[in-house]
Amino acid sequence: MSGRDRTLDLARHLCGWSDADLSEADWTQLSRLLFDHAAVALRGAEEAWSQALAEHARPTAGSGAAQVLGTGFACPPALASMANATSAHALELDDTHDVSVSHPGAPVIASALAVASEAASEAETPPTGREIARAIAAGYETTARLGAAVGAGEMLERGFHPTAVFTTFGAAATAALLYRLPPEALAAAWGLALSMTGGSMQFSEDAQAPEVKRLHAGIAAQRGITAADLVRKSLWGPSRAFDGRYGVLALYGSAPDPERLTAGLGAPQAIHDISFKPYPCCRLFHAGLDALATVTDDFTLPLESIASLSFGGPGLVVEQHMQRRPASKMAAQYSLPFTVAAALLDGPESLEGFAVDALVSPARHRLCDLVEARTDESLEAAFPRHFGMSVELDLTNGERREARVLDSLGTPRRQMSRAHFARKFERLNPGVDWLDPEGLEAAVARLWRDGDAAAFVTCLIGPERRAAEKPAA
Repeated sequence: MSGRDRTLDLARHLCGWSDADLSEADWTQLSRLLFDHAAVALRGAEEAWSQALAEHARPTAGSGAAQVLGTGFACPPALASMANATSAHALELDDTHDVSVSHPGAPVIASALAVASEAASEAETPPTGREIARAIAAGYETTARLGAAVGAGEMLERGFHPTAVFTTFGAAATAALLYRLPPEALAAAWGLALSMTGGSMQFSEDAQAPEVKRLHAGIAAQRGITAADLVRKSLWGPSRAFDGRYGVLALYGSAPDPERLTAGLGAPQAIHDISFKPYPCCRLFHAGLDALATVTDDFTLPLESIASLSFGGPGLVVEQHMQRRPASKMAAQYSLPFTVAAALLDGPESLEGFAVDALVSPARHRLCDLVEARTDESLEAAFPRHFGMSVELDLTNGERREARVLDSLGTPRRQMSRAHFARKFERLNPGVDWLDPEGLEAAVARLWRDGDAAAFVTCLIGPERRAAEKPAA
């Protein structure tokens, strides 16, 4: 262990950010992140696993100011963020930081909104929109730097889920900044979070009951807020949570690089290294779906003409993502063969391709059995900086078609347009008549201007549901 305390150095840097450190490009990207989070969480709150978390929080209704999506009640921020982050992670459509192989947006943004809502009812001076924005950026920065320093790709191979581990510390940073804790207290919150992290990849082996993966973002949010709140109440964790002898890098990394925790510190960087997801499946498959679009003439090729499909990619695809008969929606979204079959039959953006009835479809099973995967050494070497895939399509007439995509749609190198985000919102929320993309954009702008996190979450909850659960006078 070196003499330099890089954990505290990072905490000092994040707590030292000022309004001047957020550029126009930062504000634009933060608005995209918040818009995408809200669009996914609004729809995700309807899923059974999200509703289970809401019911878990319901007994505490009225004892806090953080609202739970899909309901009309509010509760303490740790429980509300647990439910809301699960909703945002419920569809396999939330954002990804590629190098850390994690989904920071669901836990970080849910934590920011929950803590800011509660702080507005408690603090003499409520958090401003700029404070909320800085806290969100700090959560992304923590998650990204920690994942890069650990080496998330190898960690995945050893069976740890990066989202469950890294974003716990991201959520703690977000909460700590909104609680206006000093750097030493943020480092102490990370010390507490160190004893709270976990998240096994065992769900990827289970075709029947892998839905715990949805909860990994929610558990991270709940624990991150709890860690920051305990420090606020004078229960401090150990120092050097990241680079200590038994810190995150030592426990989870096989060849960690501590310098990546603090290299090039300056204005927010991680928020610009985020990949948005147009397709409701594991992020590893997105380049494969883009390649598949090329060889199938944008999914118009007659399916009966397909003889076989061979995908090349990082070794993780072969090791963790080749279930051919998934028995749950989560397992199907984590299965390359089933995701390919769903894309061919329903289109790559469709959630319906993963519905319960689809899981037993003979037509899908036939297509699943045509899909093979192999490790492509060059794409393995590029991972996780690039989530590339290739495909070889053999037709029944003997023709072979090939395509290779290094960076899929939604990555920083192939950014989604404003129209893409609007279409994603409308595709996910066709029954929502109280909010549209323009209305959500306006709500994002109001949050930055007014800092009213509770009002922002309220706009995602339908008026009928709010009225149904309004406390009696």
